[in-house]
Amino acid sequence: MGSTEKKPQRFVDNYLPALLAQASQLTSSEFHEVARQEGFSVSEWRVMASLAGGDAVSIGRLAQITVTKQPTVTRLLDRMETQGQVERIPHESDRRITLVRITRKGAAKVEHLMQLASEHERRVLEPFGLTRAEELKNTLRLMIQLHAHAPTDAAQEEDDE
Repeated sequence: MGSTEKKPQRFVDNYLPALLAQASQLTSSEFHEVARQEGFSVSEWRVMASLAGGDAVSIGRLAQITVTKQPTVTRLLDRMETQGQVERIPHESDRRITLVRITRKGAAKVEHLMQLASEHERRVLEPFGLTRAEELKNTLRLMIQLHAHAPTDAAQEEDDE
């Protein structure tokens, strides 16, 4: 065999959704262990991080952001609301929509974990340099914005595991 012969490549090795999923799974699982050590489930961490520093969001939107099925988010919010970490509030103009926001107690609980998450992110992105890291995050934000209205398979990992 000659050294110029091209090695076969699996489809998923060059397919963007597969690459994004693999990168997300690998980097997230590293941090999820830290979250568990700090007393958070992965779902709790995702909800708290999604609500921290932002306005109230609908439960449906929160499910989309956290990549979790809405019934799972609703059950989790029930528990977190009982613990005083989040609160539900009615939508100003649409009675069908319930909004949720983090409480001061919830924000205080997740603050240290967010610092650890930022440190983890820095280590993950460090090999790429600041400019490439920001370009990557900006590209991903734009991709999310462009596809925000696509049908979602929220939390397929729950079904597939």
